[in-house]
Order: sequence, then structure tokens, then C-alpha cells
Amino acid sequence: MKFATKTIHVGQPSEPETGALVAPIFQTSTYEQDAPGHDKGFSYSRTNNPTRQRLETVLAALEGVEHAAAFASGLAAENAVLQAYLRPGDEIIIPLDVYGGTYRILNKVYQPIGVVNRQIDTSDLAAVEAALSPKTRFVWLESPTNPRLLISDIAAISELAHAHRALVVVDNTFATPFFQQPFELGADIVVHSATKYLAGHSDTVQGAALAKDAAVFEPIKFVQNATGAVPSPFDCWLTLRGLKTLELRMQRHEQNAAAIANALHGHRLVRRVYFPGLASHPGHQVARRQMSGFGGMVSFELDGSIGEVIAFASSRRYFTLGESLGGVKALLCHPATMTHASIPAEARAQLGLSDTLLRLSPGCENAEDLVEDLLEGLGQIASARTARKPLEVAAR
Repeated sequence: MKFATKTIHVGQPSEPETGALVAPIFQTSTYEQDAPGHDKGFSYSRTNNPTRQRLETVLAALEGVEHAAAFASGLAAENAVLQAYLRPGDEIIIPLDVYGGTYRILNKVYQPIGVVNRQIDTSDLAAVEAALSPKTRFVWLESPTNPRLLISDIAAISELAHAHRALVVVDNTFATPFFQQPFELGADIVVHSATKYLAGHSDTVQGAALAKDAAVFEPIKFVQNATGAVPSPFDCWLTLRGLKTLELRMQRHEQNAAAIANALHGHRLVRRVYFPGLASHPGHQVARRQMSGFGGMVSFELDGSIGEVIAFASSRRYFTLGESLGGVKALLCHPATMTHASIPAEARAQLGLSDTLLRLSPGCENAEDLVEDLLEGLGQIASARTARKPLEVAAR
């Protein structure tokens, strides 16, 4: 069964009693039992729910495994993985520009209880090998990373990690299972912020954690039930609806991202463009090898002042300034003051997260409109410089 067919058919039969093509939302907290301790497969919705079960089934199929657990947010999914395995004295290797929420939970929640974070450039295999030790519990990868879209060689790192008896966790949020299959490359666990591309419409917050082996998955499943950070049936239904168009949307997202990257690359007001599809990207060859496409995200550094960055980000016609990504409507983010604000300024500078870096999540709009919007903003900066007057935030 091909990918698009899986998104529509796996675990999603018509409702048997009425024949409804789309299954109802099982908005219930508890279930009738035939006798004490004899239920019909469901006892309490924190433990399991028919709508959530459908979602977990299709997510597992899309990643090519049998085990998936849905959570109330991407960070809830991450926390379940961390809580299931990390103990005081354990070490975890993470990327330089790891997502700000991941950085926060590791540094503010797990580091105080004795977990050691080793933050390195995971796109450098030699750096990964040097950081591994007998205490390494996880090698935690984002590929592409957030926000600089750096690429890590998942297969090579998995081989190194497994030689040290460490587990490899891949945050596959940016690539999605449509463009990247981490389990085929050797990963042990995959996490998602399903809020983003999987749900795809900026109308729900959700996460997921998946594992290839039952023994690896069981501690995560235990934490899901024990701590109860589960999504509502309605949120699961929304994500199921969004998944049905995942392939179509990801194709459009990538087309738009490529058009934008090519338009910005070489522009005199753009210092650098981050997009794995560009031949100049340092991870381009690895991305070509381990991904079926380059994803839908683009980041770039404006060659200008903070004031110009703020004015540019705040006055676009089609790119809405806001947190998150992966929706059908284009979003623009300034990581230094938004998604990565929890990382101190001096640490951001050391990690290469410039204050003039902007992250773009092209939606499913027409590519020409999106490119025109960005070039118009750059043109306004150039005009203001020529007139030697400060650039003002234009009213929408």
C-alpha cells in the first residue's frame, strides 16, 4: 500500500453500525463493562480511546512500525520518552540548534535532576563519535534541525550510537514520514509535534512518539497512561482529517519552499539561506541520500539591523507572524524572540542562532504570491536605506 493510500485507509474503516464514511468522535471518558473487569477493549479514555487508537494506528503505518502513542503536545511526547529512560547521571547528545522547547525541558527539568546534556553539531560525525560515552542514553536528532535546517546522517549516527548501546531518537516533525523514514535508517524512537504538518491546519496541538521494537515502546506507553498527557478525541479526529491530505500538502510545501529559497539565494540583502534543497547547503548530499524530498521549511539571515528584521517580519501580506509551522497558511517566525527565546542570547550566539535569522513556513498558497511578498519586503528595506529613513512597520 502506497503512502497516500495509507493516510486514507489504514485503521479507518467506515463506522460499522451506520456505515458512516467518517468515523464518529468517541467523546467519552468511560465505557460500559459486561462484568467487573470484563470490558470491550476500552475501560477509560486516559488509557485508550477508539478515536485515538485510529490515529495511533495510521501514524504507526506511515512511519513503518507497529507502535505509536499520541500525546497532548509534541513536548508531552518528548517528555514521555525522556521520563521513560533518563536517570540521574545519564547523558544525552542533542543538536546545536535544537528546538527551544526541547532545550528548555532538558536544561530546566532534566539537568537539575542530574541528566547531562551534550550539545554538539550532530551534522559532524566526528563530533558525535567524540561525544559518545558509556553514559550516553540517547542521541537525540533533529534532521532537518530547527531553525537552521542542518542535516544529520541518521544511518551513520545510528551505527555509532548502537555500538555504544545508546538509543537514537529522531524528531521527524520537519521532514514528516512522507519525506523521511528514520526507522529504515536505524532510529529506535521517532517523535513528532503533530501540531505541525501531520495535522496541517493550525487548529490543534498534539504530539506522538513511536518505536520499532515493543520492548523499547513499552516504557513510553506506560508513561503515557501513568501521567495522562493524552490528546482529546476531538484533537485526534482533527489530526486524522489532516493526515488524509498529508502527501498533497507536503508536495506543495516543498515546491513553495524551493521557489522561495531560489528567490532569496544570492539576494543582496540576504546573508545566507538555509534550505537542504540548495546545492550550497552543507547537508545537501546527505539529505538527497536519506530523504525523498527536502521539506517545506526555509530560513534565512537578513543582512540588516534588528529594526529592519522586526519591520520586515511584522508587515508581510501573506506570511503571518506567529509561532508554529506546517499549516496551510504561511507563517513567519523570528526564532531569537519567539521559538528559541528560552535560550540565553549568549548561548544563541554560540550556537549560530543569529538575531537576524528568520524562519519561514510556506503554506499551500501560490508560490509566486509568497515570493512576491518576501521580495517586496526586501525592496522596502532597500528603499528606506536609500532614503536614509528608518523602516516603519506598515499597517496590514
